[in-house]
Amino acid sequence: MTEAVQRVPLWRKWVVNPIVTQLTQGADPKRLTMAIAYGVTLGLFPLLGTPTILTLAVGVPLRLNQPILQIFRELTYPLHLATILLFIHAGETLYGVEHLPLSLSVLTEKFFASPGEFMKRFGMLGVYAITVWALVAPLLWGGVFLIARPFVNRLSGRKKTSTL
Repeated sequence: MTEAVQRVPLWRKWVVNPIVTQLTQGADPKRLTMAIAYGVTLGLFPLLGTPTILTLAVGVPLRLNQPILQIFRELTYPLHLATILLFIHAGETLYGVEHLPLSLSVLTEKFFASPGEFMKRFGMLGVYAITVWALVAPLLWGGVFLIARPFVNRLSGRKKTSTL
């Protein structure tokens, strides 16, 4: 009987291993934690197709670790989709306008059918969503940073003891 192939848990494969790899290459734990916080926060920016560009635009001048930044931006994609309508509706409430009955599939369909008409009809929804995201983003960034920091520090300590 042959030995079963050992499967690496997805958490370890997509989160832990990339961080450990960056730490073994000399990355600073605090800078990695910042990249995680920016990746999650910018990954939730409420306009489809913009988080990748946004993470590059913020990450390059801040000299953030791009692999970690992009991994965590990508990991937030399901949450990004789930929060777009939440940001829109919260923005409608904030601005005191009537709630439009929307679905992400309808918005996407209308955008691809006629981008110009879509912008005329739904452009303000983006303003509403971005406003709420901008209000929430600093709190989200801080929360993710505070949660991720002990995790990254622990991995950094483990890396140091394994290389001695």
